[in-house]
Amino acid sequence: MRHVLVIGAGRSASSLIKYLLDHSEKENLHVTIGDLSEDLAKQKTSNHKNATAIAFDIFNETQRKAEIQKADIVVSMLPAHLHLEVAKDCVVYKKHMVTASYISNAMQELDAAAKENNLVFMNEIGLDPGIDHMSAMKVLDEIRDKGGNIILFESFCGGLVAPESDTNLWNYKFTWNPRNVVLAGQGGAAKFIQEGTYKYIPYSKLFRRTEFLEVEGYGRFEAYANRDSLKYRSVYGLDNALTCYRGTIRRVGYSRAWDILVQLGMTDDSYIIDNSEEMTYREFTNSFLPYHPTDTVEIKLRHAQKIDQDDIIWDKLVELDLFNADKKVGLVKATPAQILEKILAEKWALQPNDKDMIVMYHKFGYELNGEKKQIDSTMVCIGDDQTYTAMAKTVGLPVAIATLKILNKEISTPGVQLPITKEVYTPILKELESYGVLFKETEAPYLGYNPLNVKN
Repeated sequence: MRHVLVIGAGRSASSLIKYLLDHSEKENLHVTIGDLSEDLAKQKTSNHKNATAIAFDIFNETQRKAEIQKADIVVSMLPAHLHLEVAKDCVVYKKHMVTASYISNAMQELDAAAKENNLVFMNEIGLDPGIDHMSAMKVLDEIRDKGGNIILFESFCGGLVAPESDTNLWNYKFTWNPRNVVLAGQGGAAKFIQEGTYKYIPYSKLFRRTEFLEVEGYGRFEAYANRDSLKYRSVYGLDNALTCYRGTIRRVGYSRAWDILVQLGMTDDSYIIDNSEEMTYREFTNSFLPYHPTDTVEIKLRHAQKIDQDDIIWDKLVELDLFNADKKVGLVKATPAQILEKILAEKWALQPNDKDMIVMYHKFGYELNGEKKQIDSTMVCIGDDQTYTAMAKTVGLPVAIATLKILNKEISTPGVQLPITKEVYTPILKELESYGVLFKETEAPYLGYNPLNVKN
Protein backbone atom coordinates (compact mmCIF):
# COMPACT_ATOMS: atom_id res chain seq x y z
CA MET A 1 0.00 0.00 0.00
CA ARG A 2 0.99 3.62 -0.48
CA HIS A 3 1.40 5.49 2.78
CA VAL A 4 0.15 9.01 3.44
CA LEU A 5 1.20 10.74 6.67
CA VAL A 6 -1.15 13.53 7.77
CA ILE A 7 0.32 15.63 10.60
CA GLY A 8 -2.34 17.60 12.48
CA ALA A 9 -5.98 16.57 12.98
CA GLY A 10 -7.54 19.97 13.72
CA ARG A 11 -10.79 21.40 12.35
CA SER A 12 -9.44 21.94 8.85
CA ALA A 13 -8.35 18.30 8.51
CA SER A 14 -11.79 16.62 8.59
CA SER A 15 -12.62 16.86 4.86
CA LEU A 16 -8.99 16.18 3.90
CA ILE A 17 -8.89 12.90 5.88
CA LYS A 18 -12.37 11.83 4.73
CA TYR A 19 -11.37 12.32 1.07
CA LEU A 20 -8.20 10.24 1.46
CA LEU A 21 -10.04 7.44 3.29
CA ASP A 22 -12.92 7.47 0.78
CA HIS A 23 -10.33 6.94 -1.97
CA SER A 24 -8.14 4.53 0.00
CA GLU A 25 -9.58 1.27 -1.40
CA LYS A 26 -9.47 2.30 -5.03
CA GLU A 27 -6.11 4.08 -4.74
CA ASN A 28 -4.44 1.55 -2.42
CA LEU A 29 -3.77 4.05 0.37
CA HIS A 30 -3.01 3.72 4.05
CA VAL A 31 -3.41 6.98 5.96
CA THR A 32 -1.59 7.63 9.23
CA ILE A 33 -3.03 10.59 11.16
CA GLY A 34 -0.70 12.06 13.77
CA ASP A 35 -1.73 14.64 16.33
CA LEU A 36 -0.64 15.67 19.82
CA SER A 37 -4.07 14.37 20.85
CA GLU A 38 -4.41 10.72 19.87
CA ASP A 39 -8.15 10.94 20.66
CA LEU A 40 -8.60 13.74 18.16
CA ALA A 41 -6.72 11.73 15.52
CA LYS A 42 -8.92 8.70 16.28
CA GLN A 43 -12.10 10.75 15.88
CA LYS A 44 -11.02 11.73 12.37
CA THR A 45 -10.35 8.11 11.30
CA SER A 46 -13.95 6.94 11.97
CA ASN A 47 -12.46 3.46 12.66
CA HIS A 48 -11.59 3.07 8.97
CA LYS A 49 -9.55 -0.05 8.26
CA ASN A 50 -7.07 1.89 6.12
CA ALA A 51 -6.34 4.48 8.82
CA THR A 52 -4.03 4.55 11.83
CA ALA A 53 -4.24 7.24 14.50
CA ILE A 54 -1.14 8.01 16.52
CA ALA A 55 -0.07 10.47 19.22
CA PHE A 56 2.49 12.58 17.37
CA ASP A 57 4.83 15.18 18.81
CA ILE A 58 6.49 17.27 16.11
CA PHE A 59 9.34 18.05 18.53
CA ASN A 60 10.10 14.36 19.08
CA GLU A 61 12.79 14.11 16.43
CA THR A 62 13.12 10.32 16.55
CA GLN A 63 9.39 9.77 16.08
CA ARG A 64 9.06 12.48 13.43
CA LYS A 65 11.87 11.07 11.30
CA ALA A 66 10.61 7.49 11.69
CA GLU A 67 7.05 8.35 10.57
CA ILE A 68 8.21 10.49 7.65
CA GLN A 69 10.55 7.70 6.53
CA LYS A 70 7.61 5.26 6.37
CA ALA A 71 5.46 7.58 4.25
CA ASP A 72 5.31 8.10 0.49
CA ILE A 73 3.95 11.63 0.91
CA VAL A 74 3.57 13.92 3.93
CA VAL A 75 0.69 16.35 4.48
CA SER A 76 1.44 18.97 7.13
CA MET A 77 -1.62 20.68 8.63
CA LEU A 78 0.49 22.15 11.42
CA PRO A 79 0.78 25.89 12.12
CA ALA A 80 2.99 27.40 9.42
CA HIS A 81 6.06 27.95 11.63
CA LEU A 82 6.27 24.20 12.34
CA HIS A 83 6.47 23.05 8.69
CA LEU A 84 10.18 23.60 8.26
CA GLU A 85 11.53 20.66 10.27
CA VAL A 86 9.06 18.37 8.49
CA ALA A 87 10.18 19.77 5.12
CA LYS A 88 13.86 19.23 5.92
CA ASP A 89 13.16 15.61 6.85
CA CYS A 90 11.20 15.20 3.61
CA VAL A 91 14.28 16.30 1.67
CA VAL A 92 16.52 13.87 3.60
CA TYR A 93 14.15 10.91 3.10
CA LYS A 94 13.03 11.98 -0.40
CA LYS A 95 9.30 12.39 0.33
CA HIS A 96 6.82 14.72 -1.39
CA MET A 97 5.12 17.27 0.86
CA VAL A 98 1.85 19.25 0.82
CA THR A 99 0.79 22.19 3.04
CA ALA A 100 -1.97 24.82 2.97
CA SER A 101 0.33 27.51 4.36
CA TYR A 102 2.09 30.48 2.79
CA ILE A 103 5.60 29.79 1.51
CA SER A 104 8.06 31.17 4.07
CA ASN A 105 11.53 32.33 3.09
CA ALA A 106 12.97 29.29 4.88
CA MET A 107 10.68 26.95 2.91
CA GLN A 108 11.62 28.68 -0.36
CA GLU A 109 15.30 28.02 0.43
CA LEU A 110 14.57 24.27 0.10
CA ASP A 111 13.53 24.71 -3.55
CA ALA A 112 16.89 23.68 -5.04
CA ALA A 113 17.10 20.58 -2.82
CA ALA A 114 13.51 19.59 -3.68
CA LYS A 115 14.24 19.92 -7.41
CA GLU A 116 17.49 18.03 -7.09
CA ASN A 117 15.61 15.11 -5.49
CA ASN A 118 12.64 15.40 -7.89
CA LEU A 119 10.27 16.22 -5.02
CA VAL A 120 7.02 18.17 -5.22
CA PHE A 121 6.66 20.55 -2.25
CA MET A 122 3.17 21.96 -2.84
CA ASN A 123 2.20 24.88 -0.60
CA GLU A 124 -0.64 27.43 -0.43
CA ILE A 125 -3.14 24.81 -1.60
CA GLY A 126 -5.97 25.48 0.87
CA LEU A 127 -8.67 28.12 0.49
CA ASP A 128 -6.95 31.48 0.92
CA PRO A 129 -4.20 30.88 -0.05
CA GLY A 130 -5.11 28.10 -2.46
CA ILE A 131 -8.46 28.12 -4.22
CA ASP A 132 -8.01 31.88 -4.67
CA HIS A 133 -4.73 31.29 -6.59
CA MET A 134 -6.18 28.52 -8.76
CA SER A 135 -9.48 30.19 -9.66
CA ALA A 136 -7.74 33.50 -10.40
CA MET A 137 -4.99 31.98 -12.56
CA LYS A 138 -7.54 29.97 -14.55
CA VAL A 139 -9.34 33.15 -15.70
CA LEU A 140 -6.15 35.22 -16.06
CA ASP A 141 -4.61 32.54 -18.29
CA GLU A 142 -7.80 32.29 -20.38
CA ILE A 143 -7.82 36.07 -20.92
CA ARG A 144 -4.14 36.08 -21.91
CA ASP A 145 -4.57 33.05 -24.18
CA LYS A 146 -7.06 35.00 -26.29
CA GLY A 147 -4.75 38.04 -26.44
CA GLY A 148 -6.27 40.14 -23.65
CA ASN A 149 -4.32 42.60 -21.53
CA ILE A 150 -5.20 42.60 -17.80
CA ILE A 151 -5.87 46.09 -16.41
CA LEU A 152 -7.73 45.27 -13.17
CA PHE A 153 -7.66 42.41 -10.70
CA GLU A 154 -9.60 42.34 -7.43
CA SER A 155 -9.99 39.33 -5.18
CA PHE A 156 -12.10 38.96 -2.04
CA CYS A 157 -12.68 36.08 0.36
CA GLY A 158 -14.50 35.63 3.65
CA GLY A 159 -15.46 32.93 6.14
CA LEU A 160 -19.00 33.77 7.25
CA VAL A 161 -22.07 32.16 8.76
CA ALA A 162 -24.64 30.57 6.40
CA PRO A 163 -27.91 32.55 5.96
CA GLU A 164 -29.95 29.92 7.84
CA SER A 165 -27.61 30.19 10.85
CA ASP A 166 -27.30 33.99 10.81
CA THR A 167 -28.89 34.84 14.16
CA ASN A 168 -27.09 37.93 15.49
CA LEU A 169 -27.05 41.61 14.57
CA TRP A 170 -23.45 41.45 13.36
CA ASN A 171 -24.34 38.76 10.77
CA TYR A 172 -21.12 37.05 11.81
CA LYS A 173 -19.91 34.07 13.85
CA PHE A 174 -16.44 32.62 14.35
CA THR A 175 -15.85 29.95 11.72
CA TRP A 176 -12.07 29.95 12.10
CA ASN A 177 -9.40 31.17 14.51
CA PRO A 178 -11.05 33.93 16.63
CA ARG A 179 -7.71 35.56 17.44
CA ASN A 180 -7.02 36.17 13.75
CA VAL A 181 -10.39 37.93 13.44
CA VAL A 182 -9.68 40.20 16.43
CA LEU A 183 -6.19 41.13 15.15
CA ALA A 184 -7.19 41.45 11.46
CA GLY A 185 -5.55 44.37 9.69
CA GLN A 186 -2.91 45.08 12.34
CA GLY A 187 0.83 45.23 11.71
CA GLY A 188 1.01 47.94 9.06
CA ALA A 189 -1.03 49.91 6.56
CA ALA A 190 -3.09 48.12 3.92
CA LYS A 191 -1.33 48.62 0.58
CA PHE A 192 -2.78 48.28 -2.92
CA ILE A 193 -2.78 49.97 -6.32
CA GLN A 194 -5.81 51.67 -7.88
CA GLU A 195 -5.81 53.08 -11.41
CA GLY A 196 -2.01 53.16 -11.39
CA THR A 197 -1.69 54.96 -8.04
CA TYR A 198 -0.38 53.34 -4.87
CA LYS A 199 -2.85 53.64 -2.00
CA TYR A 200 -2.39 53.06 1.73
CA ILE A 201 -4.95 52.70 4.51
CA PRO A 202 -3.69 52.88 8.10
CA TYR A 203 -5.23 50.43 10.60
CA SER A 204 -7.12 53.27 12.29
CA LYS A 205 -9.05 53.93 9.04
CA LEU A 206 -9.21 50.40 7.60
CA PHE A 207 -12.77 49.49 8.56
CA ARG A 208 -14.26 52.73 7.25
CA ARG A 209 -12.94 52.21 3.71
CA THR A 210 -14.92 49.30 2.31
CA GLU A 211 -15.97 48.04 -1.11
CA PHE A 212 -19.47 46.68 -1.79
CA LEU A 213 -20.06 43.37 -3.59
CA GLU A 214 -23.25 41.76 -4.84
CA VAL A 215 -23.43 37.95 -5.01
CA GLU A 216 -26.45 36.58 -6.85
CA GLY A 217 -28.74 34.67 -4.52
CA TYR A 218 -26.90 35.81 -1.39
CA GLY A 219 -27.28 39.59 -1.43
CA ARG A 220 -24.87 42.36 -0.58
CA PHE A 221 -21.49 42.10 1.13
CA GLU A 222 -18.68 44.50 2.00
CA ALA A 223 -14.91 44.01 1.95
CA TYR A 224 -12.05 45.73 3.71
CA ALA A 225 -8.52 45.79 2.25
CA ASN A 226 -5.97 43.09 3.10
CA ARG A 227 -2.60 44.22 4.38
CA ASP A 228 -0.60 43.54 1.21
CA SER A 229 -2.58 43.33 -2.01
CA LEU A 230 0.62 43.43 -4.05
CA LYS A 231 2.25 40.28 -2.67
CA TYR A 232 1.16 38.20 -5.67
CA ARG A 233 1.27 40.93 -8.29
CA SER A 234 4.35 39.56 -10.03
CA VAL A 235 3.44 35.91 -9.38
CA TYR A 236 0.12 36.45 -11.19
CA GLY A 237 1.83 38.42 -13.99
CA LEU A 238 0.02 41.64 -13.05
CA ASP A 239 2.96 44.08 -12.93
CA ASN A 240 1.31 46.26 -15.57
CA ALA A 241 -2.24 46.05 -14.20
CA LEU A 242 -3.56 49.46 -13.13
CA THR A 243 -5.58 48.07 -10.23
CA CYS A 244 -4.62 45.24 -7.88
CA TYR A 245 -6.68 44.89 -4.69
CA ARG A 246 -7.38 42.03 -2.30
CA GLY A 247 -9.87 42.14 0.56
CA THR A 248 -11.78 40.27 3.27
CA ILE A 249 -15.54 39.82 2.96
CA ARG A 250 -18.12 40.58 5.66
CA ARG A 251 -21.84 41.32 5.63
CA VAL A 252 -22.69 45.00 5.14
CA GLY A 253 -22.53 46.94 8.41
CA TYR A 254 -19.99 44.73 10.16
CA SER A 255 -16.99 46.96 9.46
CA ARG A 256 -18.61 50.19 10.68
CA ALA A 257 -19.52 48.53 13.99
CA TRP A 258 -16.12 46.78 14.31
CA ASP A 259 -14.45 50.16 13.84
CA ILE A 260 -15.98 51.32 17.15
CA LEU A 261 -14.09 48.51 18.94
CA VAL A 262 -10.90 49.50 17.10
CA GLN A 263 -11.26 53.19 17.98
CA LEU A 264 -11.93 52.37 21.64
CA GLY A 265 -8.68 50.35 21.73
CA MET A 266 -10.24 46.96 22.44
CA THR A 267 -8.32 45.20 19.63
CA ASP A 268 -4.90 46.27 20.95
CA ASP A 269 -2.64 43.31 21.75
CA SER A 270 0.45 45.25 22.81
CA TYR A 271 -0.07 45.68 26.57
CA ILE A 272 -1.54 43.95 29.62
CA ILE A 273 -4.69 45.13 31.43
CA ASP A 274 -4.06 45.32 35.20
CA ASN A 275 -6.23 43.05 37.33
CA SER A 276 -7.92 41.68 34.21
CA GLU A 277 -8.89 38.47 35.99
CA GLU A 278 -11.27 40.26 38.40
CA MET A 279 -12.52 42.84 35.93
CA THR A 280 -16.17 42.76 34.76
CA TYR A 281 -17.12 43.26 31.11
CA ARG A 282 -18.53 46.66 32.06
CA GLU A 283 -15.29 47.67 33.78
CA PHE A 284 -13.33 46.55 30.74
CA THR A 285 -15.43 48.80 28.49
CA ASN A 286 -15.22 51.67 30.99
CA SER A 287 -11.41 51.41 31.12
CA PHE A 288 -11.25 52.93 27.62
CA LEU A 289 -13.53 55.88 28.46
CA PRO A 290 -12.88 59.16 30.30
CA TYR A 291 -13.93 59.58 33.92
CA HIS A 292 -17.23 61.36 34.58
CA PRO A 293 -18.85 61.77 38.02
CA THR A 294 -22.42 61.21 36.81
CA ASP A 295 -22.55 59.84 33.23
CA THR A 296 -23.04 56.08 32.82
CA VAL A 297 -20.65 53.91 30.80
CA GLU A 298 -23.31 53.71 28.08
CA ILE A 299 -23.65 57.50 27.80
CA LYS A 300 -19.88 58.03 27.85
CA LEU A 301 -19.35 55.50 25.04
CA ARG A 302 -22.14 56.99 22.92
CA HIS A 303 -20.69 60.48 23.35
CA ALA A 304 -17.09 59.38 22.73
CA GLN A 305 -17.97 57.50 19.53
CA LYS A 306 -20.84 59.79 18.43
CA ILE A 307 -23.37 56.95 18.27
CA ASP A 308 -27.04 57.96 18.08
CA GLN A 309 -29.48 56.12 20.31
CA ASP A 310 -31.37 54.74 17.30
CA ASP A 311 -28.22 53.64 15.43
CA ILE A 312 -28.06 49.87 14.80
CA ILE A 313 -24.40 50.02 15.89
CA TRP A 314 -25.59 50.70 19.45
CA ASP A 315 -27.75 47.57 19.40
CA LYS A 316 -24.76 45.58 18.12
CA LEU A 317 -22.57 46.74 21.01
CA VAL A 318 -25.30 45.98 23.57
CA GLU A 319 -25.72 42.51 22.03
CA LEU A 320 -22.06 41.73 22.83
CA ASP A 321 -22.72 42.19 26.57
CA LEU A 322 -20.05 44.89 26.84
CA PHE A 323 -21.98 46.63 29.62
CA ASN A 324 -22.60 43.56 31.79
CA ALA A 325 -21.63 44.34 35.39
CA ASP A 326 -21.81 40.71 36.55
CA LYS A 327 -19.74 38.73 34.05
CA LYS A 328 -16.03 38.61 34.86
CA VAL A 329 -13.20 38.48 32.32
CA GLY A 330 -11.44 35.71 34.27
CA LEU A 331 -8.20 35.94 32.26
CA VAL A 332 -4.91 36.56 34.07
CA LYS A 333 -2.65 39.30 32.66
CA ALA A 334 -4.69 39.60 29.49
CA THR A 335 -4.32 42.10 26.65
CA PRO A 336 -7.38 44.07 25.46
CA ALA A 337 -7.47 41.88 22.33
CA GLN A 338 -7.50 38.68 24.41
CA ILE A 339 -10.33 40.00 26.58
CA LEU A 340 -12.34 41.07 23.53
CA GLU A 341 -11.79 37.62 21.97
CA LYS A 342 -13.24 35.97 25.09
CA ILE A 343 -16.28 38.27 25.09
CA LEU A 344 -16.92 37.70 21.37
CA ALA A 345 -16.41 33.92 21.61
CA GLU A 346 -19.44 33.71 23.92
CA LYS A 347 -21.66 35.54 21.46
CA TRP A 348 -20.24 34.46 18.13
CA ALA A 349 -19.65 30.75 18.71
CA LEU A 350 -21.20 28.44 16.12
CA GLN A 351 -24.06 26.48 17.70
CA PRO A 352 -24.24 22.67 17.22
CA ASN A 353 -26.61 22.92 14.24
CA ASP A 354 -25.10 26.04 12.68
CA LYS A 355 -23.52 25.98 9.24
CA ASP A 356 -20.72 28.20 7.98
CA MET A 357 -20.29 29.73 4.54
CA ILE A 358 -17.31 30.67 2.37
CA VAL A 359 -17.70 33.47 -0.19
CA MET A 360 -15.04 34.24 -2.82
CA TYR A 361 -15.33 36.97 -5.44
CA HIS A 362 -12.85 37.86 -8.21
CA LYS A 363 -13.11 40.78 -10.64
CA PHE A 364 -11.01 40.78 -13.82
CA GLY A 365 -10.82 43.87 -16.02
CA TYR A 366 -9.10 43.50 -19.38
CA GLU A 367 -8.63 45.06 -22.78
CA LEU A 368 -9.14 43.04 -25.95
CA ASN A 369 -9.09 44.45 -29.48
CA GLY A 370 -9.34 48.00 -28.10
CA GLU A 371 -12.41 47.21 -26.01
CA LYS A 372 -12.53 47.09 -22.20
CA LYS A 373 -14.31 44.08 -20.69
CA GLN A 374 -14.88 42.57 -17.25
CA ILE A 375 -15.42 39.06 -15.86
CA ASP A 376 -16.82 38.50 -12.36
CA SER A 377 -16.20 35.10 -10.80
CA THR A 378 -18.02 34.10 -7.60
CA MET A 379 -18.06 31.00 -5.41
CA VAL A 380 -20.26 30.28 -2.40
CA CYS A 381 -19.78 27.09 -0.37
CA ILE A 382 -21.99 26.17 2.60
CA GLY A 383 -20.88 23.67 5.23
CA ASP A 384 -22.66 20.38 5.93
CA ASP A 385 -22.34 20.48 9.73
CA GLN A 386 -19.88 21.28 12.52
CA THR A 387 -17.42 18.61 11.39
CA TYR A 388 -17.52 19.02 7.64
CA THR A 389 -17.66 22.79 7.59
CA ALA A 390 -17.33 24.94 4.46
CA MET A 391 -13.96 26.05 5.84
CA ALA A 392 -12.80 22.43 6.32
CA LYS A 393 -14.03 21.55 2.82
CA THR A 394 -12.40 24.47 1.04
CA VAL A 395 -9.11 24.16 2.95
CA GLY A 396 -8.89 20.37 3.16
CA LEU A 397 -10.20 19.15 -0.21
CA PRO A 398 -7.63 20.95 -2.41
CA VAL A 399 -4.86 19.62 -0.13
CA ALA A 400 -6.25 16.07 -0.42
CA ILE A 401 -6.78 16.21 -4.19
CA ALA A 402 -3.26 17.58 -4.72
CA THR A 403 -1.83 14.85 -2.46
CA LEU A 404 -3.41 12.08 -4.53
CA LYS A 405 -2.46 13.68 -7.85
CA ILE A 406 1.18 14.00 -6.73
CA LEU A 407 1.17 10.35 -5.63
CA ASN A 408 -0.27 9.36 -9.03
CA LYS A 409 2.34 11.52 -10.84
CA GLU A 410 -0.39 13.67 -12.44
CA ILE A 411 1.32 16.62 -10.77
CA SER A 412 5.03 16.02 -11.21
CA THR A 413 6.89 19.33 -11.67
CA PRO A 414 9.37 19.36 -8.76
CA GLY A 415 10.24 22.17 -6.38
CA VAL A 416 8.75 24.42 -3.70
CA GLN A 417 5.67 25.86 -5.39
CA LEU A 418 2.17 27.27 -5.17
CA PRO A 419 -0.73 26.10 -7.38
CA ILE A 420 -0.58 28.59 -10.25
CA THR A 421 0.24 26.34 -13.22
CA LYS A 422 -2.32 24.68 -15.49
CA GLU A 423 -0.86 21.26 -14.57
CA VAL A 424 -1.98 21.88 -10.99
CA TYR A 425 -5.08 24.08 -11.08
CA THR A 426 -6.97 22.53 -14.01
CA PRO A 427 -7.54 19.02 -12.55
CA ILE A 428 -8.01 20.27 -8.97
CA LEU A 429 -10.63 22.91 -9.84
CA LYS A 430 -12.46 20.36 -12.01
CA GLU A 431 -12.62 17.83 -9.17
CA LEU A 432 -13.63 20.48 -6.61
CA GLU A 433 -16.75 21.16 -8.69
CA SER A 434 -18.05 17.70 -7.84
CA TYR A 435 -17.85 18.66 -4.14
CA GLY A 436 -19.87 21.85 -4.63
CA VAL A 437 -16.90 24.21 -4.80
CA LEU A 438 -17.97 25.84 -8.02
CA PHE A 439 -17.18 29.22 -9.59
CA LYS A 440 -19.81 31.11 -11.54
CA GLU A 441 -18.25 33.35 -14.18
CA THR A 442 -20.22 36.20 -15.74
CA GLU A 443 -19.36 38.91 -18.25
CA ALA A 444 -19.99 42.39 -16.81
CA PRO A 445 -19.61 45.92 -18.18
CA TYR A 446 -16.17 47.29 -17.33
CA LEU A 447 -16.40 50.29 -15.03
CA GLY A 448 -13.03 50.47 -13.31
CA TYR A 449 -12.54 53.40 -10.93
CA ASN A 450 -11.81 56.11 -13.44
CA PRO A 451 -14.14 55.99 -16.46
CA LEU A 452 -13.34 59.66 -17.30
CA ASN A 453 -9.57 59.03 -17.12
CA VAL A 454 -8.98 61.76 -14.53
CA LYS A 455 -5.78 61.68 -12.42
CA ASN A 456 -6.81 60.89 -8.80
